Amino acid sequence: MSGRYQNKRSKSFEKEWDSNIYFTMENDYLQSVKKQFEYYKLLADKTITQLPDEKLFWQFNEESNSVAMIVKHLSGNMLSRWTDFLTSDGEKEWRNRDAEFDNDIRTRQDMLARWEQGWQCLFSALNSLDTPHLAQVIYIRNQGHTVMEAINRQLAHYPYHVGQIVFIGKMVQNEKWQSLSIPRGASSGYNADKFAQPQRKEHFTDEYRK
Repeated sequence: MSGRYQNKRSKSFEKEWDSNIYFTMENDYLQSVKKQFEYYKLLADKTITQLPDEKLFWQFNEESNSVAMIVKHLSGNMLSRWTDFLTSDGEKEWRNRDAEFDNDIRTRQDMLARWEQGWQCLFSALNSLDTPHLAQVIYIRNQGHTVMEAINRQLAHYPYHVGQIVFIGKMVQNEKWQSLSIPRGASSGYNADKFAQPQRKEHFTDEYRK
């Protein structure tokens, strides 16, 4: 076998191997972001469940947002960003962003309906994506993003607001607050349990999403 043939075959194998690696990584990426969105939704869900109805609409001051206002904003953003995700600008003409910060939701049921509507739109769009879509360019306010960049943008935005919901929950519940992660004073025991297990590949959210 000639050296030239071996070299061509080697390069062909390397190209195929690289392609398979990238495909696996990108497929893992889609699965990972779905799990992370589910995880951050769960943190907000568990916070909202702890709060009495009247605390969902409480504002620290006029410049602060209530939990219901944050939910309304998140839902509005999700519906705008993820409706026709691949084919239309993420900032829809029908969106009224300013109105999302009006504290006009009156019931838990109305708030939760908007909350679930937004997340359903997000997960429906994510579930329609395949690996080749990740490099496709879409637009948000006429600014081009690859699909991966657009997903990452929302994966940074939504936890930012979920953190606000959790903070409000801890503030208003005070000593009644039920921890969503490792309770205070339990870190050593938690770490000991983790390090007692063999090394393995699993997503960090798996234990919380069960």
